[in-house]
Amino acid sequence: MQTSDLKTLPTLFLQALLVAAAATIAIVLVTRYVAPLPLTISQTTTQKDAAFSVSGESKVTTVPDKVVVSLGITRKESDLKKAQSSANDVINTLTAKLKSLGISADDIKTSNYSISPQYDYSKANQQIIGYSVDVTLSVNLTDFDKLNQVIDEATSIGANQVGGIQFTLSDDKTKQVKQEARAKAIDDAKQNATELSRLSGVKLGRVINVVEGQQFNEPRPLMAMEKAFAANDAAAGAPTNVQPGTTSYTYTVTLEYETL
Repeated sequence: MQTSDLKTLPTLFLQALLVAAAATIAIVLVTRYVAPLPLTISQTTTQKDAAFSVSGESKVTTVPDKVVVSLGITRKESDLKKAQSSANDVINTLTAKLKSLGISADDIKTSNYSISPQYDYSKANQQIIGYSVDVTLSVNLTDFDKLNQVIDEATSIGANQVGGIQFTLSDDKTKQVKQEARAKAIDDAKQNATELSRLSGVKLGRVINVVEGQQFNEPRPLMAMEKAFAANDAAAGAPTNVQPGTTSYTYTVTLEYETL
């Protein structure tokens, strides 16, 4: 290497350092301006606590379309087999008669069959002197024209317990009545809301909550108890006359509106 070349080395080294420094500054500047700027977003959520509540109600009255009647017999004998045989004879005859009236076997079921010993309490050892057999049939009917006939036929055959008559609504009719009552109650609530908001000067928005209440008032067949007593007297004579009456379904609803 020549002496002139050695003299130029410091100058070349200094130039290289300057170039490297400039490149570094350029990279920093590019990075600074290319990198995304920090962004801060503040979000504020407001919620109205004020609400306007109003109630509506309705009452739908309808005639039941189902009835359940209990037909029972009691037989007391000194011998258990005799008591059972006597009770079974009456039940079998009664079941056959019900079927002849067009009542399906699925609508006739035994709801109670019980055997009770009878004691002689006048003696110290309380000796069993006989047995009582109680049998109850539950009969479901949708044809109310047959109800009175079923009771009369049962008592004539030997049933000495008639009661538990319960008029109800089928599932389909219950659904229909509820829909009708609900619609009427909601209409009533909306009308009340319109009138009250106008009078109070409150401007209503959308409905934000719904609360409902419901109640069935079951009918009571008043003639059923009268026939239960008369069944013990074959000479009572007068035909049974049990009417379903009506049942009412009461529905209430509360609507909550947001206020504007």
